[in-house]
Amino acid sequence: MNRLDAIGGSELRQALVYVRGSAVPVTADDAAAALEVHRSVARGRLERLVDAGLLETSFARRSGRTGPGAGRPAKLYSTAPETQALEFPPRHLAGLVGRLLDEIPAFGRDEALRRAGEDFGRSLARTAGLQPSTRAEEGLENVCGAVRSLGFHAGLDGYDGDTAVIGTPTCPLRPLVAERPEAALIDRGMWAGLVESGIAGARAESVECETHSCLEGRASCAVVIRLQRRAATRGAPPSTA
Repeated sequence: MNRLDAIGGSELRQALVYVRGSAVPVTADDAAAALEVHRSVARGRLERLVDAGLLETSFARRSGRTGPGAGRPAKLYSTAPETQALEFPPRHLAGLVGRLLDEIPAFGRDEALRRAGEDFGRSLARTAGLQPSTRAEEGLENVCGAVRSLGFHAGLDGYDGDTAVIGTPTCPLRPLVAERPEAALIDRGMWAGLVESGIAGARAESVECETHSCLEGRASCAVVIRLQRRAATRGAPPSTA
């Protein structure tokens, strides 16, 4: 099954959106409950998405127990990395943006791309109904939830009060960056705009973002966001740098 066939039917699209919208890998039982279908039906849909390369599988004990009596590991389904946009017919928007990049004068180009990304991130936040939180970690979790609600996948992989790492196998702009790596400036601006919308007191222009692994087809993108330590102080308005 190819990727377009997999999203051609509403049932498979619903299953894919469900997995992408989950903060953690899901089981067939989870999907059955969420989609209100029999477990065998849910498992069949998930397996078809695996065959299409849209999902990945792993095995783990959900209880966390090990040793005798722990039971068999559950089969888990998670979002597969995506470097090509799913669209029919192909609109070649990445190619169009690439041509626009070629036309932007070199002077001030980086700043213009960053600002465009920031505005795009704010637009995504409005579409998702993202509200700012006074707690930085909660705000970052909400950013990931907003991205998932738009049909992509993102999760907060780490946060230590200074630096956060967001893992996203299906970053909204990843197909564009894969075709034109210089568009990473737009991508970083997008995440900064999302962070501004998710953390009260943050400003996109002062959010420092790095993106890693976006060009590695079988890996998730890692978005590194640096925050000031006082952003994690309980009750204090967070700021970014």
